[in-house]
Amino acid sequence: MPTWLFEECYSHVGDLAETAALVLGSAQESESSSPEPLAQFIESRLLPLSSQTEVEQKELIQSTWNILSSAEKLVFHKLLTGGLRIGVQRKTVQNALGNLYKIDPAVIAHRMMGKWRPTPEWFRRLRKPVAEKGEPSLPYPFCLAYPVEQPDFASLGEASRWQIEPKWDGIRAQLIRRSGQTFLWSRGEESVGESFPEITESAKHLADGTVLDGEILVWKEKESYPESFGELQKRLGRKKVSQKMVSELPVRFLAYDILEFEHADLREEVTSSRRRLLEEILIQAQGQIHLSPLFPAEDWNEVKSIVQSARERHIEGVMLKDRTSVYRAGRVKRTWWKWKVEPLRIDAVLVYAQAGHGRRSGLFTDYTFSVRDGDQLVPIAKAYSGLSDKEIKELDGWIKKNTREKFGPVRSVPAEKVFELAFDSIRESKRHKAGFALRFPRISRWRRDKLPKDIDTLETVKNLL
Repeated sequence: MPTWLFEECYSHVGDLAETAALVLGSAQESESSSPEPLAQFIESRLLPLSSQTEVEQKELIQSTWNILSSAEKLVFHKLLTGGLRIGVQRKTVQNALGNLYKIDPAVIAHRMMGKWRPTPEWFRRLRKPVAEKGEPSLPYPFCLAYPVEQPDFASLGEASRWQIEPKWDGIRAQLIRRSGQTFLWSRGEESVGESFPEITESAKHLADGTVLDGEILVWKEKESYPESFGELQKRLGRKKVSQKMVSELPVRFLAYDILEFEHADLREEVTSSRRRLLEEILIQAQGQIHLSPLFPAEDWNEVKSIVQSARERHIEGVMLKDRTSVYRAGRVKRTWWKWKVEPLRIDAVLVYAQAGHGRRSGLFTDYTFSVRDGDQLVPIAKAYSGLSDKEIKELDGWIKKNTREKFGPVRSVPAEKVFELAFDSIRESKRHKAGFALRFPRISRWRRDKLPKDIDTLETVKNLL
């Protein structure tokens, strides 16, 4: 089958596994099942693929297709691509397992952190009522904050009740020092120590059995403020970091919490107590490990002023942490809040659209927007969130009726529909045609009151930078 035809089918169906199953059809006229039990099928046909050459993989996949019905091919493809899943919150699963096995869900959450494989032995340890001594590298489940656009100061009480911290734009991480070893885990449960060797080296000064919660940032030493997240991304995922990169993109770990000290779990201690201990431990910076500062604020007007000046301070906003709260896994209401600065905004025109996937398959939901540069339109951002279901259906109908050209799954449309885009920050980028990259762009509203001639210009974008 020609590639273009398969891509056309894929853009219509919206699911790769289903598209391939439909295209291949059934191996036999009757929809008979594979004679192999599922466990045997996985062990003999699925697991070996990861260690095979491409030629061997192709041969095994094709031979497997020959014994499967169309419905079974769909399941096989889902298993191959890791797509056999449904969206269930991690905390929901942990609560369910905790209820089932009469174990505190916080214990279940801790046991499910880090790298693990669903083996019988792992599952036995997960269900064990008495905690075993875990791996020294094991991080704790992260405590997360709820976003708030405008706090209800009356319900929050006095500002002095809250610990007010900078909301950094870096990588949230736990720095672990146990058994004479150092580990660095991101909030996404990725081990990132190899990418930031100067941080793990600095951690050798910490007492054994210490776990710090904080932020990894590229730090401008002379100016004493962090670089953009885009600069930090240049160091992510690297197994080896050159001395040149260490010199050009120096990093810091700014610690704002301590979860374990001398092997004692401190998460049930209140925030103010943990902060005092953290300050004692980091009274002097240890290499690239520094104490994240607090904002002294007498009232909410001062806090509001800090948020409004966040960009000048090179932060995203502030964190509000109840001084009497303990450290809980997941998002816990009324204890941690993140109050971010108002987003930047521009008006741009829709120029390209692409169909979504999953429940959005068949609908054009991924959009590319342009601003004006003289007489030309220059793509500035892609966005796929912010519209209501009703607006998506309306825009989808217009796109289908007004498609000018097709580029695989992408459709070009007349530059007629204007939208307001919101984004958190902006930086220069040689990878983008416009010369700029927007952080977290999303659709703020459909500007039906504006014409294409009213959109913002590239000069406006430069001024925002």
